[in-house]
Amino acid sequence: MKYNFNFDKLEAAYFKHTLEFKIPGGTSRGVLKTRDVYFLKVYEAKNPDVFGLGECAPLPGLSIDYTADFEETLSGLCVHMFQIDNFFDQRLTQYPSILFGLETALLDLKNGGQRKLFENNFTNGKEGIRINGLIWMGDKEFMMQQIKSKLASGFTCLKLKIGAINFDDELELLRYIRSQFSADQLELRVDANGAFDPNNALEKLTQLAEFELHSIEQPIAARQWKEMATLCKSTPLPIALDEELIGVIDEESKEQLLKEIKPQYIILKPSLIGGFKSGDEWIQLAEFNHIGWWNTSALESNIGLNAIAQWTASYKNPMPQGLGTGQLFTNNVSSPLTVTGENLTIDNNKSWDLSLLADV
Repeated sequence: MKYNFNFDKLEAAYFKHTLEFKIPGGTSRGVLKTRDVYFLKVYEAKNPDVFGLGECAPLPGLSIDYTADFEETLSGLCVHMFQIDNFFDQRLTQYPSILFGLETALLDLKNGGQRKLFENNFTNGKEGIRINGLIWMGDKEFMMQQIKSKLASGFTCLKLKIGAINFDDELELLRYIRSQFSADQLELRVDANGAFDPNNALEKLTQLAEFELHSIEQPIAARQWKEMATLCKSTPLPIALDEELIGVIDEESKEQLLKEIKPQYIILKPSLIGGFKSGDEWIQLAEFNHIGWWNTSALESNIGLNAIAQWTASYKNPMPQGLGTGQLFTNNVSSPLTVTGENLTIDNNKSWDLSLLADV
């Protein structure tokens, strides 16, 4: 990727911000109440008022760079921006969320520091991106409340987190939804976050397939390629790899994973896989191997979500994308991103409020 500035003249700073969930988010890995993110600001010393902004947001228990030296590495990057090429090619490959934030900030700076990274109909406010409605785990009543709310808002694709409550209760929820809406009326995706035991996963997939689901994300835990390949070959329900992609860095390893497991879909989260360049590699390999894909945010603030959405729009993928996380937090960065019905759009009549970054 080419930029129109001199790396030797770049400076950078970062700022930690703790996002607070409006409603605690339940997953098979626990309940999320807060979420730490790091905003990265990159600028030329001669013109500090024009800056690029990125977001580095490792997820506990999931990101390979959620480590004790994460902030030290981010701080070191800010001090050694003149060595940017070395960071890209070497150390930062183990810090995918920093790579994503840096790539976003540099793209933003390249385009004038206006939070417009890509030129397309989405960024120009002419088209929206169809997104799925996210249903968090919880008891049956809580999940049903969310489902009814999303349906009332106009969503025609729902993604349900499963694997934490009683499986029979989850089946009952799906049975109720299907009694009200056919597969032609409502697309259903489920995400197990690796919660199933490989020994009985196929049995559970068979039960889930009764409800004409679009797909299931990561039915068993990652790093079990042989077991996952067997499931993908035998499943009555399309499988989408999610956590499986994390930590798979070089293009050769990506190709090996897809050829060995042969999933029906892959799901790309730039914060977890190392940014847009890595995502582009995954997409090219998936399409070459006739594997479907879609993109998903990973609970970033609107800074990260904006970048992912703009990149996603450049591909014109008609499938619902997982980009509905911008409304989850009480103290998000105010932005032109807007959810209307089941579409994420940019309202260019609204502006960014970056007052949260006043100390950077």
